[in-house]
Amino acid sequence: MRKETLPSSTDTLDTVPDTSSPAYAARHPVTRAFDTFASAVTRWAGSPVAFGMAVISIVVWAVTGPVFHYSEDWQLVINTGTTIVTFVMVFLIQQSQNKDSVALHLKLNELLASHRSADNHLIGIEDASEEELRRLAAAYLKMTSEKDGAPAANTSSRTA
Repeated sequence: MRKETLPSSTDTLDTVPDTSSPAYAARHPVTRAFDTFASAVTRWAGSPVAFGMAVISIVVWAVTGPVFHYSEDWQLVINTGTTIVTFVMVFLIQQSQNKDSVALHLKLNELLASHRSADNHLIGIEDASEEELRRLAAAYLKMTSEKDGAPAANTSSRTA
């Protein structure tokens, strides 16, 4: 008997499907192209060459300051350039992070599913609300404390 699941927020947003969703494997060609592009750009952006180019750009900009009398236009060049690069990179890095997160969850799900004594109810736990995750964490802390023979820690007075 299969347990019926409710659609998650990612289903309604039509973004990255849940880890447990078979839709993750069947993707649109534009999504695949964006994923390939985002992966390539984020790999390159983290390279020593990209860092060197950024440092050289800043040095060139700083050296040209006296030539342009440190004008507002001179300042606008670096401000506009860094704003545009930052804005675009946020989306590219987020795509790569989403993909890495899904891959990590799939690996963890595989480990949970393959281990006999593991609690298979944790598969897909990443879709739980923050409150559900806090309750589950408190239950595991209590279980760990009881196994060690120590009294359960009071987690209700802690701040997040």
